[in-house]
Amino acid sequence: MTAVIDCDQHLYESRSVWADHIDPADRDEALRIEDDDLGYAWVRWRDQPLEIADVQHPGETAVLGDQRRRRREGAPASYDYDEALPADYWEPAARVGRLDRLGLDAAVLFPNFGLLWERRLSGSLRALTANMTAWNRWCGTVVRDGHGRLHPVAHLTLRDRDWLEAELARLEHDGVRLGMIAPATVDGRPLSHPDHERLWSAFVEHGVTPVFHVADQPRVFEDAWYTEPDDAFVPTVESVFLWTPPALAITDLIVNGTLDRHPELRVGIIELSAIWVPMYLLMLDGAVEFTARLNGQPLAPLSMRPSDYFRRQVRVAAFSYERPARLRKQTDSLYMCCSDFPHSEGTATPIADYEAVGEGPAEDPALFHDNAAFLLGDGAVSR
Repeated sequence: MTAVIDCDQHLYESRSVWADHIDPADRDEALRIEDDDLGYAWVRWRDQPLEIADVQHPGETAVLGDQRRRRREGAPASYDYDEALPADYWEPAARVGRLDRLGLDAAVLFPNFGLLWERRLSGSLRALTANMTAWNRWCGTVVRDGHGRLHPVAHLTLRDRDWLEAELARLEHDGVRLGMIAPATVDGRPLSHPDHERLWSAFVEHGVTPVFHVADQPRVFEDAWYTEPDDAFVPTVESVFLWTPPALAITDLIVNGTLDRHPELRVGIIELSAIWVPMYLLMLDGAVEFTARLNGQPLAPLSMRPSDYFRRQVRVAAFSYERPARLRKQTDSLYMCCSDFPHSEGTATPIADYEAVGEGPAEDPALFHDNAAFLLGDGAVSR
């Protein structure tokens, strides 16, 4: 029987996780979760409230909207954050028990509130890397307490090369196999920039796979396109074009030769949809061939078709409603099962959801195991 790996779950940070694991010299920069006078919990940095700290439940997106409307109207919070937060949202041993109830053998665990602050802290590299380090250190304890079933995702930036290389070395020591990075330029440089060559080598050397995931990270569109009020949680434009940042980032890495120069580098694309991949691969091959002929030379010498690099080195999460079997017929077995548990847009019945569209571990072991295991690396999850 194939061990089923959920490639997208989230682990809530405790109120003090950043302060508990940050370097003492950076304690003044530590993020924290504090309640306001109306009883709403907030993720805060310095004196700034960044975002409401919601307790989410699968399928209950409207509840989050109601909570935000209540706050706009000046009404008190409808629940106490600490009382409403289940233990298996944040406690590793309890999450292992939840995996059993979900019918899963292992899960990849992204941060929860870590998805909300990277862009907000981007003006202070010290604060950004200090709080990333704090989460990453906690990831090491999750690996230890998860008994081989929990695979936390580190939070990383390419903006400080020395810091990143040190983080990757420690992550390797702690058994953390994945690291979330932004599918965006790095201080004006594309991901394929020569300055980043040694960093891609370091990812490979330390066995840490970079992954793209939905988050409030540096934007690929001008700010003027985002017309929501400041207290909006997810901008509509960002949701419509969810796939654009990872498509742009992976295109840069392919057409400028990064994946050719680093054939052992693997990349994950998670919670950024999958239905765009078949059309994208057609456009990728066609556009690279056309522009190379039109311009008289390619951007970089490639030894394979551009889409072959994607097939060789990239894996993509596909929700059940995206019909991964259809995607597989149009491309290859590039897709991974995911629940997004416990987020409101996620599910608490992932196996049943896939089985309802004709997918199961027996029918597609690549979807339920092989591709996530490919990103995690050799020996991370037994078959």
